[in-house]
Amino acid sequence: MKIYTKTGDSGSTGLFGGERVDKDDARVDGYGTVDETNAAIGVARAAGLTVEIDAVLAAVQSDLFTLGAELACVPGHEARLKLALLGGPDIERLERAIDTAEEGLAPLTSFVLPGGTPGAAALHAARTACRRAERRVVALRRASPVRDEVIVYLNRLSDLLFVLARRANHAAGVTDVPWVKSGA
Repeated sequence: MKIYTKTGDSGSTGLFGGERVDKDDARVDGYGTVDETNAAIGVARAAGLTVEIDAVLAAVQSDLFTLGAELACVPGHEARLKLALLGGPDIERLERAIDTAEEGLAPLTSFVLPGGTPGAAALHAARTACRRAERRVVALRRASPVRDEVIVYLNRLSDLLFVLARRANHAAGVTDVPWVKSGA
């Protein structure tokens, strides 16, 4: 099977369910930015993280494929995906991962500058991609139905990516760099 179909050469793409929309449609922007988040997480994983962090991120990447498939679906056709959609248990799994990753980290007393190890820096970049995905999906929800769980999942995921970046630095013996107000 060829990867190219030429059906998108005019600037449109097909949603799951058959509807064609412009490639700059809010739905395409939403699931496309979720895909960017997934790719950014892949870069972070390739940067060399602990086995524990990598395992958490592997599960998240699978979740993001499910979430992207849901967003790529014509509203009302989600049952045709034949996938278990993300929900409360998945969000709770992220919350448990956040709690576990925070154990033993120094309490935050200021904002933290993105950086540290290559893995932590990549996790910070993934976090910002996730925040952008959340904003795009919120914008999509103004035009089309989106389940609350999708937005909650993305919100919690960005928190997890922040904490995992701090955990990656901690595991490598690198101190997070606090933000210092200019001129202070």
